[in-house]
Amino acid sequence: MLVQYLFERQREATSGLIEDTILEAEARGINGEELNNNGEFYIQRYPQLNVKVVDGSSLVVAIVLNSIPKETTQVLHRGSLSKVAYSIVSALCQREIQVSTIYKTEYEKLKLATEFGNNVVVSESYAEKIWLVGDGLSEEEQRKASKGTIFIPYSQFPPKRVRSDCLYHHSPSMMAPISLQNLDSCENWLPRRVMSASRVAGIVHALEGWNLHECGQKMFDIGLVWEATLKHGFKPL
Repeated sequence: MLVQYLFERQREATSGLIEDTILEAEARGINGEELNNNGEFYIQRYPQLNVKVVDGSSLVVAIVLNSIPKETTQVLHRGSLSKVAYSIVSALCQREIQVSTIYKTEYEKLKLATEFGNNVVVSESYAEKIWLVGDGLSEEEQRKASKGTIFIPYSQFPPKRVRSDCLYHHSPSMMAPISLQNLDSCENWLPRRVMSASRVAGIVHALEGWNLHECGQKMFDIGLVWEATLKHGFKPL
């Protein structure tokens, strides 16, 4: 649905489908529904909804942070700036991990977004071995990475794999618990029994009975979401 939503002429029809889905879930008494962050529009339009709209941002951040090798001291950020990107960068800066960015405009925005902005710098060499990447990463930028670089995406869709001498992680996702039966692949770019973070977050949100929305600029406590997700049997890749 997200791909379809990107085309301007189809937005109105797709928005109607999303709205109908939320209202149908509400009528059926469903407690949780995972969506992208545009769900904020619908909770503003229907403030009395019992169904909760969950975009999974906090779990995405948790997955990315737990995918970074423990010995890491510096990473390079490249991709569109979003609440997920800002949250990841802020968490890394608090851990005294240096976050490099390629463009001065991104550097200025990221530096202002965290109390630990002194750990945000402009990269001059592309030598960082860990790249955190979102939408907007180009093939040309990938070619500038040094051999052995690890690309860790925080976007829903993974980047096109350009380098055979680098390692590409899957987009934010987790292995489903054994108790979840009759499950194949949720997205065609993920392995069997692997679910995207937004789907996992919706399930965990409902299981925990959290009576809150997560969309727009709202996010949950990252540590709390991570522990709850592991508790319910989901495993990191």
